[in-house]
Amino acid sequence: MEKASRAEFESKPMRKGMVSAPTTKKGEPIQIPDKLFFRIGDVADLVGVKPYVLRYWESEFPMIKPTKSPSGQRVYRRADVESLLLIKHLLYAERYSIEGARKRLKEAKKGGKLKSLKKEKVLGGVEVAKYEEKRKALLKAAQELESTLKTPLRDLFTY
Repeated sequence: MEKASRAEFESKPMRKGMVSAPTTKKGEPIQIPDKLFFRIGDVADLVGVKPYVLRYWESEFPMIKPTKSPSGQRVYRRADVESLLLIKHLLYAERYSIEGARKRLKEAKKGGKLKSLKKEKVLGGVEVAKYEEKRKALLKAAQELESTLKTPLRDLFTY
């Protein structure tokens, strides 16, 4: 049997079902809902893996630490969901091993680049742009409120 050249190997598409960045089935970037907490089933649906995979990743990646609800169910924070999406990207799209992904995350955290890595690989700019718009609107509202507060009351009300 003939060996494939390196160029042929690198030009082949990834396996079926592999994605280059976290996306929905339609190819759109994943939108994380504006919720404080997520149950394991919700997270499994968002990330696109089974709940047992999430439980396994919890044991392998120390940064994933969901709390438990009074009923004993795992409850993930938004940061956990972003981390899980990043882990999925590293494992499935960039083809890191578990150990390699753990090292990559550790280096990023040590270098202070974990947030930027999440923005780049997970949020893909869509979420960032959405929150940037909200931030600008809030800033404008705060400036208007500040100017209103500086205005004397007699100028605001006519008697």
